[in-house]
Amino acid sequence: MLAKVIVHGADRAQALERMSIALDKIRLQGIGNNLEFLRAVVADPRFQEGRATTAMLGNFNWASSGLEVLEAGAQTTVQDWPGRQGLWNVGIPPSGPMDALSLRLGNLALGNEQGAAGLEFVLKGPSLKSHQDRFAILTGADFGATLDGVPLPAWVPFLWKAGSVLRLPKAQSGARGYLLVAGGLDVPKHLGSRSTFALGGFGGHGGRALRTGDRIGWQTENGANAPVEVPPALRPSMESQWTVGVLLGPHAAPDYFLPEDIDDLFGSAYEVHYNSDRTGVRLTGPRPRWARSDGGEAGLHPSNLHDNAYVVGTLDFTGDTPVILGPDGPSLGGFACPVTLALSELWKLGQFAAGHRIRFVPLGYEAARLAHREQEEALQAFSRRDSVFSELAVPPAVAHWRELASEIVLLDRAEQPDRPALKVRQDGDDAFLVEFGPMVLDLELRLRVHLLYERLETMAIPGVLDLTPGIRSLQVCFDPSLVRRDLLLEQILSIEESLKDIDGIEIPNRIVHLPLSWDDPQTRLAIEKYMATVNPGAPWCPSNLEFIRRINGLESIEDVRKIVYDAQYLVMGLGDVYLGAPVATPQDPRHRLVTTKYNPARTWTPENAVGIGGAYLCVYGMEGPGGYQFVGRTVQMWNRWRSTEPFQKPWLLRFFDVLRFYPVETEQLHKLREDFPRGRWAPRIEASTFKLGDYRRFLSQHGEQIDSFRATQRLAFGQERSRWESAGIEVVGAAETSARAPEEVPEGHLAIRAELPGSLWKYTVQPGDTVKEGDVVAILESMKMESPVTSPCDGNVVSLGCASGQAVAAGTLLVVVKP
Repeated sequence: MLAKVIVHGADRAQALERMSIALDKIRLQGIGNNLEFLRAVVADPRFQEGRATTAMLGNFNWASSGLEVLEAGAQTTVQDWPGRQGLWNVGIPPSGPMDALSLRLGNLALGNEQGAAGLEFVLKGPSLKSHQDRFAILTGADFGATLDGVPLPAWVPFLWKAGSVLRLPKAQSGARGYLLVAGGLDVPKHLGSRSTFALGGFGGHGGRALRTGDRIGWQTENGANAPVEVPPALRPSMESQWTVGVLLGPHAAPDYFLPEDIDDLFGSAYEVHYNSDRTGVRLTGPRPRWARSDGGEAGLHPSNLHDNAYVVGTLDFTGDTPVILGPDGPSLGGFACPVTLALSELWKLGQFAAGHRIRFVPLGYEAARLAHREQEEALQAFSRRDSVFSELAVPPAVAHWRELASEIVLLDRAEQPDRPALKVRQDGDDAFLVEFGPMVLDLELRLRVHLLYERLETMAIPGVLDLTPGIRSLQVCFDPSLVRRDLLLEQILSIEESLKDIDGIEIPNRIVHLPLSWDDPQTRLAIEKYMATVNPGAPWCPSNLEFIRRINGLESIEDVRKIVYDAQYLVMGLGDVYLGAPVATPQDPRHRLVTTKYNPARTWTPENAVGIGGAYLCVYGMEGPGGYQFVGRTVQMWNRWRSTEPFQKPWLLRFFDVLRFYPVETEQLHKLREDFPRGRWAPRIEASTFKLGDYRRFLSQHGEQIDSFRATQRLAFGQERSRWESAGIEVVGAAETSARAPEEVPEGHLAIRAELPGSLWKYTVQPGDTVKEGDVVAILESMKMESPVTSPCDGNVVSLGCASGQAVAAGTLLVVVKP
């Protein structure tokens, strides 16, 4: 038993009413329970009239609704469309379906609202049992579905009868499939959406992917229209060789990339890397030459820049590695992005699988907008049950990307006596970046961003969906069906020009005192994992602290420690690595330790690790990938489920808060991390004010010392680069160990080969072992999932073809078995 539900009322009628309300509001997820049964019992007239006896249950006709998970499949999650909106500026991604087109079409086919919640699954689908008759439909990739053993076509509604079992073995084409039911799945909304954000641990069914034994109900109401088949003309085509339309910007040539780099981008085929998931699709392809030697204060690599907001679908170069950011990707970061997928092309992101090849084609803004309008009109026509549809087509490409180069920068205003330069960059067809001043770290530029952000927040312009400040930029995301980009840009520029001069500005803020476990064991573990699986010879290994000391020209690690604890870090952005994670820089330039970021990035970072990248400090909001150089670990920046005094909202910090760290031992930090989200401990928080006048006077008084510190830093920075060159070290993506050439398999033996590209995580057998048909012999990691490899026969293991940790291609020999 989990709990008893007890209510009181002045009479039986009131008590019954209160019990019905209580049972209706209770939500339990993750295990089967009797809530539906109890609701039905309380609603039964015999119970309502006081005629219930124990014999009543003998003829009580009741059937559970919803579905039961018999086998979970791979990354099967609940998603709705458009996901979470309006929280990009605090690091909450939209989530939602990676292939939104397939989910929306399935819902419309059933007569649902097009955004109703359904299941998304990738590569290997689940097995599910229905507990109540309900119409359903499968869309997206073909998973070879069967219903009670009978083949079931996709894109055609079917009656899923109670007791029937739906099996979805594996993707035959594409990568992701969708199951929609009439009325939609019944899971509670969290922060405005039913979508699962598994990295953050919230939304969907228990904030995670489904597990065997889970049960999910569905909404009591069926769809508004009778189910119909999705017309063939509207079904997205699943490919393995993709052509993808993109818009130039925000960071194309010549500022960050050379024209030759963009030539390569459009002239080459990129391959989808096995290390891809909902956060982003990693690609392998030509390495950029870059238009600059480094990122200055933003980092050593030329891809590094002062943090700005991203959009879903942007091609983000994390060092030399291109990644298309997905719906669970970060909102803020410091890497250059040369192109962004057009809105009409975003659905393809969900169907890219490891080994697929992608060619980008350049689109003009008007062509992209036309394609999106036509796609939306086709969906509306299907919703109306029209009988004629135009095929969904790839938008036309122009002859050469250089013909569109003028579209990258929408406005370029030179510096004025009382105002910095202003540049507006195209950021897909539903966003743009407003940038102030040169590419430097200047708190006064951030103040200008803040003034514009506050004014736009207050005005709440119709059609504006998200406003996300960066270090020297403001990203404006909008709905192009509600507001024209050119008119919105004119309005924003008019607002910017009306803002008062920032002289004398004062911003109320807080000083938040946080415990810091220096060189925490969890951060050391992350470094060890990185060395074991990614890049053992990286210059920042085995000690990030030694690397920080060296690249900043400091005498000892103790000097690094003293600076970190003495600094007052001003919070300039939230969500750099999700969930309210601050990107902050010391107010005193003498405390601005400058580093480069990991390249390639770590695959795992402990929650609330504290690191430095470029001139910025970040506290990681949750576990995940990352690239900042570790200094230690602190308490939570985010509280998922509880409201406490520091957590009036799920996120702890605000723009322009000041962070001060103090030392604690590892064991003490562990106790504080236990107590903080439960309201048993709270950090000291002081009210304060940031005054620009005081800050300017401070810089003037300490100018010589600041210049001397920066000169030492630049010298050490240069020496580090020279050291790498002398040692033949190149800070680029680590080369993966390739699978060795195929071996000859002796006659009478059987070769077990990889079915998909990935990394060999481990073998579960050794030479000499006996195996049965279906036994797991190895486990691959592909698309951020474990994929078991099984033996097709009984036999004895003769030899192994690879080493653990090795990258493998489809067809690579893994195990030789003698039947």
